[in-house]
Amino acid sequence: MFKYFPHTQDDLQAMLATVGIDSVDALYAQIPESIRFRGDYKLPSEMSEMEVRDLFAKLGSQNEQLTCFAGMGVYDHYTPSVIPQLLQRSEFLTSYTPYQAEISQGTLHYIFEYQSMMTELTGMDISNASMYDGTTAAAEAMMMAVAAGKKQNKVLVSEALNPKTRQVLDTYALHHGIELVTIPLKDGVTDLSTLNSQLSTIDGVAGVMVQQPNVFGVVEDFTGFAEACHEQKALFIMDCVAADLAVLKTPGEWDADIAVGDGQSLGIPMQFGGPYVGYMCCTEKLIRKMPGRIVGMTKDNREQRAFVLTLQAREQHIRRQKATSNICSNQSLMALFVTIYCSLMGKQGLKEAAQLSYAGAHYLWDELKKTGRFQLVYDQPFFNEFYVKYDGDVDTLCQRFIEAGFLVVRMEDGILFAVTEKRTKEEIDNLVKIAAL
Repeated sequence: MFKYFPHTQDDLQAMLATVGIDSVDALYAQIPESIRFRGDYKLPSEMSEMEVRDLFAKLGSQNEQLTCFAGMGVYDHYTPSVIPQLLQRSEFLTSYTPYQAEISQGTLHYIFEYQSMMTELTGMDISNASMYDGTTAAAEAMMMAVAAGKKQNKVLVSEALNPKTRQVLDTYALHHGIELVTIPLKDGVTDLSTLNSQLSTIDGVAGVMVQQPNVFGVVEDFTGFAEACHEQKALFIMDCVAADLAVLKTPGEWDADIAVGDGQSLGIPMQFGGPYVGYMCCTEKLIRKMPGRIVGMTKDNREQRAFVLTLQAREQHIRRQKATSNICSNQSLMALFVTIYCSLMGKQGLKEAAQLSYAGAHYLWDELKKTGRFQLVYDQPFFNEFYVKYDGDVDTLCQRFIEAGFLVVRMEDGILFAVTEKRTKEEIDNLVKIAAL
């Protein structure tokens, strides 16, 4: 009856005996009867293809499509229509891990191009073949710093790091014996004087992690941070919004050791939370500590250019117990997405998109300021995202935004607005009208 279930009754009984119970139901004995569902699932009977399509079209129409002025790590950027079309080609969509270079030159080639683009965007020496998303990339960077520091097990983390990223760091740290220490803020930015004090008084610091722009949208000045870290033999880690690096000072220019972040801002649709792609770049001296795959370029026996996975001894399929990470099964489809996007946009296109986002955010702030009801929480330079207090009931205002078709981020003391190149002057003006009521 269940042809896709691989276990026989004998298999099941053997497994149950191993864990010391006599039935599958006993596995759920802890679940109270009062919360168990005993009815029939509301699943429709069999349908034709047309009926199925119609069903899901009706379900989809129940979603309320809001104009997105929300950010906080995920941004509503433009996606050129050619990218999804190319990704649907079977040789990309169904490709698997490129263990055999002889039959994987296409996959290895575009990963190499992705790596090249990310090193140029971040100003770093080396990029891996991508990570699952920005939060896991940050967590891997934390572990990478501890691995490079050998007996050092503490990482200092800016209080201005995205709380979603911090939660993932906490989870990874808990199970790897890593201690996280928060660097407090001063006027909405990471306090260098406190960092210096922490570095000189806390033993065993392996790395320092900051975010650019930070969770409040503030563009921080990291002058002196790398020097302070390196003086104490700690690594300087920067978590950056990928698209913003088209115009902001790069991690390489800040003398960072590791650069991580989410590549979603490079044209990947928000699509209900994923899939996204994390990037990780580092200096050449840390390459053997970097998790994930690295594709290199060489020449074959005919002196033709060829691509191969390199330094594979770091990976789980070579030596599982001593691997730098077990995250290296990423098949790189979203890395290809980013590669096509960057190729289509080019340097100038990336800069223009970033400049439009910057201009739109500052226009929105100027118009909100005119209402007399908003104030920046931190009077600091910002890029395309800013955090404001509202002279009124914030929850009521957010509800008015939703009713008018706008999505924003509600934070503790106010609202975090984000603007991308997709937002028009008309949309911004309509948002301000709602805010001025």
